[in-house]
Amino acid sequence: MLFRLVRPLLFALDAETAHDVALPSFRLLQRCGLAGLPGGPLPGPRVRAMGLEFPNPVGLAAGLDKNAEYVDALAAFGFGFLEVGTVTPRPQPGNPRPRLFRIPEREAIVNRMGFNNVGVERFARNLRGARTRGIVGVNIGKNFDTPLERAVEDYLACLDAVHELASYVTINISSPNTRDLRRLQQADELGALLRAIVARRDRLAGRTARRLPLAVKIAPDLDDGQIAAIAALTAASGVDAVIATNTTTSRAGVEGLPHASEAGGLSGAPLRAASTAVVRKLARELGGRLPIIGVGGISSAADAREKLDAGATLVQLYTGLVYRGPRLVREIVAGLAAPAVRAA
Repeated sequence: MLFRLVRPLLFALDAETAHDVALPSFRLLQRCGLAGLPGGPLPGPRVRAMGLEFPNPVGLAAGLDKNAEYVDALAAFGFGFLEVGTVTPRPQPGNPRPRLFRIPEREAIVNRMGFNNVGVERFARNLRGARTRGIVGVNIGKNFDTPLERAVEDYLACLDAVHELASYVTINISSPNTRDLRRLQQADELGALLRAIVARRDRLAGRTARRLPLAVKIAPDLDDGQIAAIAALTAASGVDAVIATNTTTSRAGVEGLPHASEAGGLSGAPLRAASTAVVRKLARELGGRLPIIGVGGISSAADAREKLDAGATLVQLYTGLVYRGPRLVREIVAGLAAPAVRAA
């Protein structure tokens, strides 16, 4: 109810300003006990994946809380897990504004944020101060001005900084908004990157007696050969999951609409089918060797079930929350537990 009342006010603002207003407001309401939110993970179908026990399979995708500033407020929505970031070793402002655009006619968003964040040192302080004891993953990337041949150094620096704080770490190689980043999805580049990160993770595990799960986040704009190569590399590498997918550079489904021609990645309802197709192909190639976290265009329990039926073990939301509000989490968790949805 509250979101339905405030949504027109938020949508009267440009998209990034609305984001900057909404998150502190939710945090204030949550702290005052006025948000009308579950207050913690909703009970639902429990899932074990990556060596972790998820209270329900519905997670928050990276990008909403880039700096781990709102972990407690977002945990109150009822998610089974959160993913925060993307964080880079050094602070960076991201791309110039405007860089976030709604396409309400299709419940879509175009963003070219560019990994704007406070840097991993401050990020880690924020995360350390969170009170939630739920599952919180950290999405890591490289600084925009780090040469691609030195990208591994940035990933390792972030891994070192968040190792003791994160429930799992996601290696983001698929944002379209950092120049040449998606080249890291190519077989040679990806193999070398994963070997280095997994080796560092294993060394840290030897010192701390804690094996941190690793996930790799891939793009929806991959052909069948690329998906097969990524499946083979990830399954053999020692990582623990694949997240499919990030935003798309395609504009299928939004052609001719205001903001559709803006540069950046498209998320939301128009991405749903393409993302699900990648999940299905990836699941076929992996053959159960790794779990898949499905993300892209989920705005209902039926959308989430579609991802699970395609081969995902867990799902994540972002753009659906912008259009439907926090109640979407409750609706999806309840829907996934309902026999009618399971039989659909």
